[in-house]
Amino acid sequence: MTYAPHDTDELSAQLSEHMNGYLYTACLYTVTKAGIADHLSQGPRTAAELGEKTGLHGPHLHRVLRYLATREVFHEDEHNRFALTPMAELLRTDVPGSLHDPFLMLGEDLFWKPYARMYDTVRQGHSVFDDIFGAGFFAHLQTVPDTASVFNAGTAGFSRLWNEHIATSYDFPDGAHIIDIGGGTGSLLREILTTHPRITGTLYDQQAVIDEHQLDTPDTTGRWTVQAGDFFDSVPAGADYYILKSVLHDWSDTDCLRILKSVREAVHDNSRLLVVDPVIPPGNQPHASKTIDVSMLAVVDGKERTQAEFEDILTKGRFTVTRTVPTPSLMSIVECVPA
Repeated sequence: MTYAPHDTDELSAQLSEHMNGYLYTACLYTVTKAGIADHLSQGPRTAAELGEKTGLHGPHLHRVLRYLATREVFHEDEHNRFALTPMAELLRTDVPGSLHDPFLMLGEDLFWKPYARMYDTVRQGHSVFDDIFGAGFFAHLQTVPDTASVFNAGTAGFSRLWNEHIATSYDFPDGAHIIDIGGGTGSLLREILTTHPRITGTLYDQQAVIDEHQLDTPDTTGRWTVQAGDFFDSVPAGADYYILKSVLHDWSDTDCLRILKSVREAVHDNSRLLVVDPVIPPGNQPHASKTIDVSMLAVVDGKERTQAEFEDILTKGRFTVTRTVPTPSLMSIVECVPA
């Protein structure tokens, strides 16, 4: 492949911006944790006024907000007041599509520290999360309940961006029973039950997770249950549909086969397994799945997968891929039947 003539100074400036990308993330995390976007929802404020409301140092906050204004996150007027931009609106807690909780999650040491050790991960061929925290990601979460709550809220926040698209992209038949395996706090299952009013569902996850479930709404009353367990050991038997959303990407191929073994033992001949994850496209074009894949590499030794990789791991798990259903979101639905 050949590239067009380029301006070295311009490329140098671009690389310098990338070099300082972690500062951008740190500043976004700071204003998100302080709730700056919520404080600006009623109108522009100076950094001094915001500092009084949040307990932050006004002059330092001004410098952070001034920097973010260069990225169109906030806008500074001639009176040194800062206002929300369309991008900053998404940092509010009370708007559809809010990224407030995901930002708080990704600003935690759970992610920040392993990212900083990316070189060691790539050199060794495995995540150094255990070296940093003394246990694997999910084992560590069980020892830090406050951090686990931040993580659960963050993953639910990401899920809300995709759930409606997932629920409307697949036609569940009336009377079907679904089990959402590793379904977190139940945001996807709730959306599916709301979209398809004649089906029922079970949320299956660890006890500490389902204790924070969000299933109890007027639209879902009487159509859901929760069950605690470990999908490495077993999953409930006899459902018509089993969903693994954002589960397989957390694990190596070896661990995925353990999960699939549990599911395979639970399904009946007419069951369907729906694996809901991004599918990495070929080529050099940007795609969010490629970003998430590197995050999985650093934090949990998991991975995003191509279509061929999904077919390979599912075949080894004794399932046959029947089709892959794209959605308007990042996620695709890989439909499988027992082999």
